[in-house]
Amino acid sequence: MFFSETDLLEFIEENDVKFIRMTFCDTFGNMKNIAIMPRELHRAITYGIPFNATGLLEASHQNLLLKPDTSTLSILPWRPQSGRVVRFFCTLYRMDGTPYEGDLRCNLRETMKSIQNHGLQCEMGTRCEFYLFETDMEGKPTRIPCDQGGYLDVAPLDQCENTRREICLSLDEMGLNPTTSCHKHGPGQNEIDFACSNPLTAADNMVHYKTVVKTIAAQNGFYASFMPKPFPDSSGSALKITIRVKKDDKSIFGTSPETMLPEGRAFIAGILNRVREFTMFSNPTVNSYERFGLRAAPSQINWSEENRIPLIQLLYSPGRDSSIEFRSADPYCNPYITFQMLLSAGMAGIENGEELTDTMNAANDTSAFPTLPSSLQESITLAQNSEFVRSILPETLIRDFSAAMQKEVEAYHAADDPQAFCFDRYF
Repeated sequence: MFFSETDLLEFIEENDVKFIRMTFCDTFGNMKNIAIMPRELHRAITYGIPFNATGLLEASHQNLLLKPDTSTLSILPWRPQSGRVVRFFCTLYRMDGTPYEGDLRCNLRETMKSIQNHGLQCEMGTRCEFYLFETDMEGKPTRIPCDQGGYLDVAPLDQCENTRREICLSLDEMGLNPTTSCHKHGPGQNEIDFACSNPLTAADNMVHYKTVVKTIAAQNGFYASFMPKPFPDSSGSALKITIRVKKDDKSIFGTSPETMLPEGRAFIAGILNRVREFTMFSNPTVNSYERFGLRAAPSQINWSEENRIPLIQLLYSPGRDSSIEFRSADPYCNPYITFQMLLSAGMAGIENGEELTDTMNAANDTSAFPTLPSSLQESITLAQNSEFVRSILPETLIRDFSAAMQKEVEAYHAADDPQAFCFDRYF
């Protein structure tokens, strides 16, 4: 919803707002912010708030400007009711006022416009898993999960229930639209699902979701971790991404595999044909690759309507438009980049008329499927050599992202204890 400056000033006064968080996401998916006082809002909207971007968006850079996207206004419900705090997601500009080409929100928005220009409408949603761990007497995290519950368990086996409920209530109060939540397979593991929305809103929600989870968990005496694979013998934490695409107000994925439109088949084929090239962005840690192929996590590049742990699953649910679910990403990804890659790959499939073959159908139960990269090092090489990736992302972003990932790989191999390295980095 669009808010004028007058609307915002009235809202701030009526709700006793004392701090405004100017929020953005760094290259690696971490949320950052600068807090301004309400009297600075006019300057922020008109001219922007300067900040030093070095190390956040590029390896070396000058100052940039933050301007609030006024449609993203949201109150932070866990802050005091007196002297409230609100946040905006921001658009990035250079100091001369020209758009910054590395603005990941802006880049995703442009991809959305391109899809609309092809006569298609797209929505995305997420299902994101995380673990809750106990904390010690000093409030520091332990590696002890908060319960020994399993899939869909209830209290007393599910000791996460109250915390999960508070998280959902906070998300709902912020307008982030959670739909369902449950205990997952691992001890202390949880999942919260979001309703589908436009891809930019879905990415914004995912970025803020992790902050809400960690904040509410801490208030309840727990530590929340989005580490992709914290336990070798338990389920890893995935970020499952739902994609819904319509043409003439009807899903291109049909009502069954047999009724799928040619555009739907080509969209899926486009993702399957390029997923290896952008896996560095959807799975950007050394630990990410320990999850693949274990406990229902995909490792092969395939699709299916059936629950055969495919990479892409067709979803046909009563009362909802059909959609697909991309199942290999994890919570450490930058959702703006990952969503842009998925949409761009799918659209490339449509534009090229690519064919979704039955040999890629997981229901055929063959071992001949191509596989996802087996390591971060392999993913780096694939992304660096990808014409598709270079056609989507700025060269500086690819260079800096790849360089940072290469340092992770080198540090991991140099570590005396690789397991300890992963916990130090990602837990």
